[in-house]
Amino acid sequence: MKSLFVELQTEELPPKALKKLSEAFAAGVHKSLAAQSMLTEASTVKAYGAPRRMGVLITEVLEKSPDKEFEQRLVPVRVGLDAEGKPTAALTKKMAALGITADVSELKRVNDGKNEQLVYTGIRAGVAVKDALQKALEDAVKALPIPKVMNYQLADGVTTVQFVRPVKHLVALYGEDIVDVEMFGLKAGRTTMGHRFESAGEIDIASADTYEETMREKGHVMADYAARREMLVKLLHEAAEKAGGTLIAPEDLIDEANSLTEWPVVYVSEFEEKFLAVPEECLILTMQTNQKYFPMRDAQGKLMNRFCLVSHIHATDGGKEIVAGNARVVRARLADAEFFYKQDCQTTLESRVPGLSHVVYHNKLGSQGERMLRVKAIARAVAEKIGADPVKAERAAELAKADLRTLMVGEFPELQGIMGEYYARHDGEAEEVAQAVSQHYLPRFAGDVLPDGPVATALAIADKLETLAGMFGIGQMPTGDKDPFALRRHALGVLRMLIEKNLTVKLDELVAIAFAVETKVEGVTDASEALTHFFFDRLRVMMREAGYTAQEVDAVLAKHDTDLAQTPKKLAAVHKFMQLPESASLAAANKRIANILKKSADVQTGEVDKELLVEEAEKRLHDVLGDHEPIAKLFYEKGEYEGMLATLTPLKDPVDAFFADVMVNSEDEKLRLNRLALLKRLYSLMNRVAELSRLAI
Repeated sequence: MKSLFVELQTEELPPKALKKLSEAFAAGVHKSLAAQSMLTEASTVKAYGAPRRMGVLITEVLEKSPDKEFEQRLVPVRVGLDAEGKPTAALTKKMAALGITADVSELKRVNDGKNEQLVYTGIRAGVAVKDALQKALEDAVKALPIPKVMNYQLADGVTTVQFVRPVKHLVALYGEDIVDVEMFGLKAGRTTMGHRFESAGEIDIASADTYEETMREKGHVMADYAARREMLVKLLHEAAEKAGGTLIAPEDLIDEANSLTEWPVVYVSEFEEKFLAVPEECLILTMQTNQKYFPMRDAQGKLMNRFCLVSHIHATDGGKEIVAGNARVVRARLADAEFFYKQDCQTTLESRVPGLSHVVYHNKLGSQGERMLRVKAIARAVAEKIGADPVKAERAAELAKADLRTLMVGEFPELQGIMGEYYARHDGEAEEVAQAVSQHYLPRFAGDVLPDGPVATALAIADKLETLAGMFGIGQMPTGDKDPFALRRHALGVLRMLIEKNLTVKLDELVAIAFAVETKVEGVTDASEALTHFFFDRLRVMMREAGYTAQEVDAVLAKHDTDLAQTPKKLAAVHKFMQLPESASLAAANKRIANILKKSADVQTGEVDKELLVEEAEKRLHDVLGDHEPIAKLFYEKGEYEGMLATLTPLKDPVDAFFADVMVNSEDEKLRLNRLALLKRLYSLMNRVAELSRLAI
């Protein structure tokens, strides 16, 4: 057994897709070879990915897969053999189609429960490594997650093929031997290309196991994506530390920079300090998005006028020309940002609000200007509910989308809200208003921070509610995986704010506020019930992800309590209750009570009459219930749900005895109604926190 190596050497691959493509290629080849029984338990797989190549090294690959015994069902005996036991035309035709040459006497007869079948048992020859790899390559390439396919012509000038980028060389080695496979009009060899600028050009790979070392030493290429990334991160931090700064390095930017170089080299350049007067978000976004630079902060956390850049050239002059060239490039970029900012500051946000009527929001819901008026009305009502300043909430709602009409946001849409805060502060707006303009988009994604103050929270809730109510009102609910308006994210944002900020406003009140405004728009209907269900579906997912079981979540949400701030506390209490030894019995009893009461739903019962309690078991249940009921209710009113559920445990034995000794459906109507009244009282107490019957296994 030897190692098997394959490389597709290409033109520069798309950097944002490189990691996923290279990993998928390696996984695809490995999966196909495994399916063809070419690998052993000791086989390992390693993916390679660099700007101009993706490859895979698999160890312990068989030269030929094992021969395998197989059975092939042919036709029923009654169809395949005539009265004399000779093969019929149907059997002969079937065997010919399958390439089977055997005498009828060699066929087995197997009863499948319906018919007696003729079965051929034979040996299937193993697959040679060449044939297995050819199939593996075709399988892997076909399954690649290519973001955009490119058409290109082969060397014959006639044939057109499709791939992510033109393939220049195909390397396929089994140990030291070339595997004779073909792809993209290329025959496999051992020759590939090294670094575009820092290698001698074509390089021969001696064996599968020496690829990585050969490319590093002769080709000046670090083909291992993870090792190259680790080296890049180390170089970036070393350069930043030497420059006296701390790196601003998002993971996705590191990945992209790593996918742009085959051997990273890091230099430090700078820009004029005057540009630091521009909001730092603009400078950082300009450098990261347009130039793939890594900005730095000083010891005080302020943005520096220096940045790290990643190159793929070891310059003989120490990088002076590269540093100077990048300084010139970034100067032009930052000058544009400075111009946009200064121009924007000459016009107030308030004066831009009328322009929102020219920004389309949705063809059925009007412009951003019309939407702003709806958000404004919702924000005021929400602010009043959560104790925020309604006047400031209205003002923030009025200005929140105005930065869409600025030059800076027009150039960098990612700065929506952020620039609005700067411009609002520049215009002299109240700090809470400026803050709300920026934070009303929060949370933007799962795990994102929430808005800080009450005004920002009121506006963030209002903005998301308007979107949800409007879209549900015109029938644009999410379906399956499709959620083009991010309604699930909006719903989760509202839920998180209600729960994590412990807001006392109820969900149904918020939904009612939103639809009271939205239904004034022509064509928008009141979809309160559907939206409320949607919120509870999202809440169910949210709580499951928090670690609670489906039963626990179902039990708490079955109460349909729209005071969602209490939901996590109730779930924690139910989770704790489930660990008590009495919980299973109480849950089962609760389920039994629920079924009894359901059958007697139309029966009118009054208060429990102690004089009508004749059995010892029902008297005892009544007494124990009377002793613990006030304590349980007190715990509940204080929001101490764990304590409330714990007070139910002494009821276990009396409840068990009641069902063992007492006939609820007595022929005596007075006794029956009194016992139902007792069970109703018990059921009401037991299910204050959650529907315990849903915890029964």
